[in-house]
Amino acid sequence: MRGITNNTVQLSKWKKGTFIVGVIILLLSLLYTFLYLRHDPNFVDMGNRLAGSSLTHPLGTDHLGRDMLTRLWMGTQYTIGFSSLALFAALLIGIPIGLISGYFKGITDRVFMRIADAFLAFPDTIVAIVLAGLLGPGIGNLVLAITLVKWVNYARLVRSTVLAESEKEYIWIAKLNGLPARKIMSKHLFPHVIGHVLVMASLDFGKVILLISAFSYIGLGAQPPTPEWGAMLNELRPFFSSMPQLMLYPGFAIVLVVLFTNLLGDYLRDRFDVKKEGSV
Repeated sequence: MRGITNNTVQLSKWKKGTFIVGVIILLLSLLYTFLYLRHDPNFVDMGNRLAGSSLTHPLGTDHLGRDMLTRLWMGTQYTIGFSSLALFAALLIGIPIGLISGYFKGITDRVFMRIADAFLAFPDTIVAIVLAGLLGPGIGNLVLAITLVKWVNYARLVRSTVLAESEKEYIWIAKLNGLPARKIMSKHLFPHVIGHVLVMASLDFGKVILLISAFSYIGLGAQPPTPEWGAMLNELRPFFSSMPQLMLYPGFAIVLVVLFTNLLGDYLRDRFDVKKEGSV
């Protein structure tokens, strides 16, 4: 038993250490990039196309002579920025609906459950493909499609937490004292919800990044010349045999960010794990 506990502690320390190292690498990369960037990401220089690494272009240039490091950094803003926007919009929709559905129950809860069942009848990716195809190619339509897919998961998570908490004594006491439903939900129920939501959102963030990159790769997301990582992979695909590193750069960036978000999710799960805290 003691060996299992020691292994668990060592694994937790390894995750925390890996997460800290990831943060340090990310900050150093951001600092270097901010000091270095001086190229226009969309500037075409056909006389310098497919150039190798140099002091002027540390990661070389693409098939149109555009600086790869600059486009990779701009892709960070597009990929992570639009992923954050989609996830934030899903939270703005899912959390209030989950609170209202779990607190009031009745017809409100039944209507929500029927809507949720319709969205959950198919895998997230299939629904997102259908919605993105119906809305048409474009990063804005893709963000909308992902939002329409993801909000249901957060609403169900919040609803289940609220259903469990609303039966406890302190909620009944608040109701007997005449506290409005709005204040009960904001002051008593929301603090119990937010930890679970943050853990799920941090683990979901990597999935959203993969969705946006994958859809941009097949032409349903960001369109050229937008320097989004998935769109960059699609543009550079014909040159994979001659200069594979051009595709490896955005591919490695996607893997690195997804790995970092998973480590963040593990850290937050340990931080907000109510069962773990209650058992100590």
